[in-house]
Amino acid sequence: MDVPLNQPLSDPGEQARLDRRRFTRALFASAGFIALLWWIKMFETGLDVSFSALGVTPGSLSGLIGLLTAPLLHASVGHLINNTLPLLVLGTLALAIYPRASRFAVPLIWLGSGLGIWLIGRDSVHLGASGLSHGLMLFLFSLGLLRRDRPAIAAAMIAFFLYGGMVLTVLPGDPQVSWEAHMSGAACGVLAALLWFRRDPPPARKRYSWEDEDESVQPLEDALAAQERDMYEPAAPRDVPVLWVRPESPSQDTGTVVPFPPRPRPRPGSEE
Repeated sequence: MDVPLNQPLSDPGEQARLDRRRFTRALFASAGFIALLWWIKMFETGLDVSFSALGVTPGSLSGLIGLLTAPLLHASVGHLINNTLPLLVLGTLALAIYPRASRFAVPLIWLGSGLGIWLIGRDSVHLGASGLSHGLMLFLFSLGLLRRDRPAIAAAMIAFFLYGGMVLTVLPGDPQVSWEAHMSGAACGVLAALLWFRRDPPPARKRYSWEDEDESVQPLEDALAAQERDMYEPAAPRDVPVLWVRPESPSQDTGTVVPFPPRPRPRPGSEE
């Protein structure tokens, strides 16, 4: 599917209202998800219970349940604090600028990061939404490179400027940090960008007055170009005037050929 062409911005005021409305919905959606994460953590803390058994356990069939539940759980309040702001910023950018692509990208990153942990993870219980945040950062950055329109480039620069250090955490480092989740989420974010970078149409752009002027003078330019082409194009052979015509009638004098008699050869033994 090809990306539709940019449409002229017919009503800047209406377009600005639509952009604000879309940004507000994206912000509320991201904030609602973060509120859910905090409510779950406060529930664990208040009742002194632990949902760690619902995390991803690599190589275990029972651990597959973590593909759905692990991003909702965190090992500590500090772990949740570290994920709160990245999820709010990156989630809002993704949902506001790429609402159609994000509908497919978020489930892919959510499930793909958990599946990567289950396949290559260490023998431990893996919790947290770090894989989701890493996937969203690489998703936004990759879309900025693929699409290259102004909102895409701006979102990619914001994401990389604020959270570009996430790229370094996809490699093994701190044993308490699940680098497997980071790497799997980042890989799924890049994959989602490659699959659905054409899903959202490009933004509307302002149309300038000189563009309309160019369209109005185009027929005149075409006529002048055709006239100039006719001026310098050589005429057909049948249209070229002939300066001299050979007479076709045999009765007309066609000229006289003056004969030259052969020169007599000298006799042998004679001198000239």
